[in-house]
Amino acid sequence: MSVLNILKYPDPFLKKPAEAVPEKEDVSDLIKDMFETMYNARGIGLAAPQVGVGKRVIVLDVSPVDETSKSLALINPEIVSREGREESEEGCLSVPELNVKITRASKVTVSGYTPEWEVIQVAAEGILAIALQHEIDHLDGVLIVDYLSRLKREFYRKKIKKMYAQRM
Repeated sequence: MSVLNILKYPDPFLKKPAEAVPEKEDVSDLIKDMFETMYNARGIGLAAPQVGVGKRVIVLDVSPVDETSKSLALINPEIVSREGREESEEGCLSVPELNVKITRASKVTVSGYTPEWEVIQVAAEGILAIALQHEIDHLDGVLIVDYLSRLKREFYRKKIKKMYAQRM
């Protein structure tokens, strides 16, 4: 297992929609590395595009927030139903130093495959529902900055450029 590099906004790769993983393709090493990377960064979710892999793979572990939850890896996840509305503040490992209030479905059902290529359906609410929607957004090339107004997005973009310039 190894810790992968997490791409940061405004890396253009983050805006590219991910490709479906061909059935039965072995992505177990990618999934292990993604979990390792997510835990190392103290995140609760990670999508393959965030580590420079254009495949529809996500990993989640919301147990730091919801102790009843366990870790989850999904291949080719799709939201098949949404219910209710809920606003919450979200951060992102690829979008440093930004929290955005986002309104999402309060309950979702997501269908996809386990790492062993078994069909799985996950009915989720609370933090797990939010995390699933957030990570699936990544697979579609959508970031939390896309939920900001144009003015706020431009302000954040300038702040990030300045921050990166200071590190050089």
